[in-house]
Amino acid sequence: MNPDVEADIKDLSATLSSIEAVMDLDALRAAVADLEEQAARPDLWNDQEKAQQVTSQLSHKQGELRRITGLRERLDDLPLLYELAEEAEDADAQADADNERAKLREEIASLEVRTLLSGEYDERNALVTIRAEAGGVDAADFAEMLLRMYSRWAERHNYGIEVFDTSYAEEAGIKSATFRVTAPYAYGTLSVEQGTHRLVRISPFDNQGRRQTSFAGVEVVPVVEQTDHVEIDEKDLRVDVYRSSGPGGQGVNTTDSAVRLTHIPTGIVVSCQNERSQLQNKATAMNVLQAKLLERRRQEEQAKMDALKDSGSSWGNQMRSYVLHPYQMVKDLRNNHEVGNPSAVLDGEIDDFLEAGIRWRKQSQQG
Repeated sequence: MNPDVEADIKDLSATLSSIEAVMDLDALRAAVADLEEQAARPDLWNDQEKAQQVTSQLSHKQGELRRITGLRERLDDLPLLYELAEEAEDADAQADADNERAKLREEIASLEVRTLLSGEYDERNALVTIRAEAGGVDAADFAEMLLRMYSRWAERHNYGIEVFDTSYAEEAGIKSATFRVTAPYAYGTLSVEQGTHRLVRISPFDNQGRRQTSFAGVEVVPVVEQTDHVEIDEKDLRVDVYRSSGPGGQGVNTTDSAVRLTHIPTGIVVSCQNERSQLQNKATAMNVLQAKLLERRRQEEQAKMDALKDSGSSWGNQMRSYVLHPYQMVKDLRNNHEVGNPSAVLDGEIDDFLEAGIRWRKQSQQG
């Protein structure tokens, strides 16, 4: 075997070994066995919510175990592929082995990023809110573009996505949208998207064809679980009900089923209009409010730690720039990762940006 190829395979094996150690395969197998035992109980579905949690966790952990053991098996088989190609002096077989090595390098690097997600809430589902900021109708259109970008990203990975509330702008686009992404480590992964996104393009809404810069804000919080104990006093809430509306302000239904909750002490406002009844919408809105209050508490705790370390946080600053004119580029302004294909990024190809953001965050925390 070529010495460079042999050295590369050894390097990949060492990286995978460190990932296996961090993920603790024995503990992962034990967790899978325990969840399989719970899933097999005949009374499991007496508690629907608990049953869904168990089956979801089992599916995720089985997937993780299959992924890492599958990579190890393929990596162990790789030297044999090269030996067979050399013995047969088969150029096509050699190319196949090289392609498999390149795929393994990419998949192992992606899995390595998962091991960097070790925050308290990183394993949880994510609750994402997008808001149009400066830029008028272009900002509202950009906010809708971002909503589609995250939706396409979720679809590409077969992740669940549920939109709780969309506030449509008058001319085009959206004022805001809130949605949940259900996936392993959704919060840890998407939390690096938090901040201000900037779009530069020729405005399709300007009849003089001028270049326009617009902004949209992205907020990401972990979904609340039953163990979080976020208490909300009913006296601190203002509840408003109204009719759901669609694009252009048209009514979606004829009853006041949509619900808006205002948490008076903090000024946090959430709404939900996707459920059939006012009661369901209020319950969903309460979950969203709890998640935002939980994140507020986490940020306050983080601020205290940052003050002790004398290091501020950069959340909320511009974090990514999408340039469609006069040239084509998307650039992360924190770690300088950039690509020259904005249409692919806006179609959901953001994994490279997510991985670069996670690596940048880990380095920043260590620094």
